[in-house]
Amino acid sequence: MAHRFSIIYGTAWKKERTSSLVRSAILAGFRAVDTACQLKHYREDLVGDALQQIFETSNIKREDIFIQTKFTSISGQDRQQPIPYDPSSTVAQQVKSSFSTSLRNLKTTYIDSYILHSPLDTMELTLEAWRVLCELQDKGVVKKIGVSNTYDVRILEMLEKTGGRGAQIVQNRWYEGNGFDKEVVNYCKERDIQYQSFWTLTGSPGLLGSPDVTSLCEQKRVTPAQMLYRLVQYWGIVPLAGSTNEEHMQDGVEAEQIQLAAEEIPRGLSSMVWGTRVH
Repeated sequence: MAHRFSIIYGTAWKKERTSSLVRSAILAGFRAVDTACQLKHYREDLVGDALQQIFETSNIKREDIFIQTKFTSISGQDRQQPIPYDPSSTVAQQVKSSFSTSLRNLKTTYIDSYILHSPLDTMELTLEAWRVLCELQDKGVVKKIGVSNTYDVRILEMLEKTGGRGAQIVQNRWYEGNGFDKEVVNYCKERDIQYQSFWTLTGSPGLLGSPDVTSLCEQKRVTPAQMLYRLVQYWGIVPLAGSTNEEHMQDGVEAEQIQLAAEEIPRGLSSMVWGTRVH
């Protein structure tokens, strides 16, 4: 089934609280969850436990939830913890092994979105991993494929031209420090690629506290976090939200309901984010 969601619950850094927080997020209204097969920052297994409990105790079914996980190369793993593959094996075998582990952890027969946690050390290795993602998609065990932490559009172009097909999802830091990732966002818009943002709130204190955002909050009677989530949604971006507070979870889910028209967005705000090009 085609999933419709405007915000994703992010599970990084949740550690042993992952299961209870994922349950709370789903019950608050989240219908998309992001994780990774990487014990350094994620507990993919606890995401799976939480979802299984939800499916067994509520009317929510597996097909109602968009599950996204990642292949993390050896450079992003903590070698002091279990790694989901043999580091001496080929990259292709590493991806296949990690994917099998993800299926077990998440207690599912398919993944809605499977993405590379980052480009690998070389373009050749990145393409080797990417072609396995294409194979998994062709088999039907993965619905969408993509990449994360990819800030050079030349890599995205190479995947499309040499890797077999283009990315369908890109998940990047979207924040003041990288100029709101304009080049990649525009690349994704032009090709109908879903762009997911993280660091959306914590990485942009200037934007979050700007007079224009404050004014919109007063007009709409919402919080700055809700308004920033709504703005990025308006701009065609799907934000990740990783709140550990149930009230804030609810705020994130409800952000999409904020009515926002183009003429209500101050030009100065659009210019601050996008420069001279108004989205």
